[in-house]
Amino acid sequence: MGIFKRLRDLTAASINDLLDRAEDPVKMLNQFLRDMEQDIMDAEAAVAKQIAVEKKFKQQYEEAEEMVQKREAQAMKALEQNNEDLARRALEDKKQHQTRFEEMHKQYVIAKDNADRLRKQLSEMKDEYSKMKNKKDLLVARAEAAKAQKQINQAMSGFGSDNAARGFDRMSEKVLQMEAEAQASSDLRDSNRTLDDELNKLGSNDGVDDELAALKAKLAAKKDQQ
Repeated sequence: MGIFKRLRDLTAASINDLLDRAEDPVKMLNQFLRDMEQDIMDAEAAVAKQIAVEKKFKQQYEEAEEMVQKREAQAMKALEQNNEDLARRALEDKKQHQTRFEEMHKQYVIAKDNADRLRKQLSEMKDEYSKMKNKKDLLVARAEAAKAQKQINQAMSGFGSDNAARGFDRMSEKVLQMEAEAQASSDLRDSNRTLDDELNKLGSNDGVDDELAALKAKLAAKKDQQ
């Protein structure tokens, strides 16, 4: 039956093929599950109809069986009352109900077999759906992991490339140049400062010579007094 085609189509191979071709595996897997859910609903409706047919034939054959028993009892009662003609008529009607009973019972057995087969197929569909749902969760996790890995790989593709390495080398050279210039400036400033200090000393007088001259004059005066 067409409503059970997903049991044949939705296999691991078809899912893997889908993942190879689909732009978004997660969306496609969800669509597969929605299709299966719809198929299960269709199958449930078909099973319900077949069960209704089964019950109808069961009711009809039980009614015919009941009439068979009833007519036989009535025929017996008519004979007990010495009414053979009425007993004969009851047995003739019993025969008709017996024929109907046999036909309805035969149809009931067929309908029940069909209903049981559909119940079994519906159960298989639900089991398959449960398996696919669990598999979908696993595949979604794998798809998300692959997507994250792809994004990382793309981000890492330019990380540490030759361009970046050359850029670092240029910046290193620039920093070295800046440091050399700073050192040269410092050396020049120190050199200028030393020259200024020497020049300043030429005209500097810390007072020691004056004090020494005063002491010499004082000593000379003392000798003159003696």
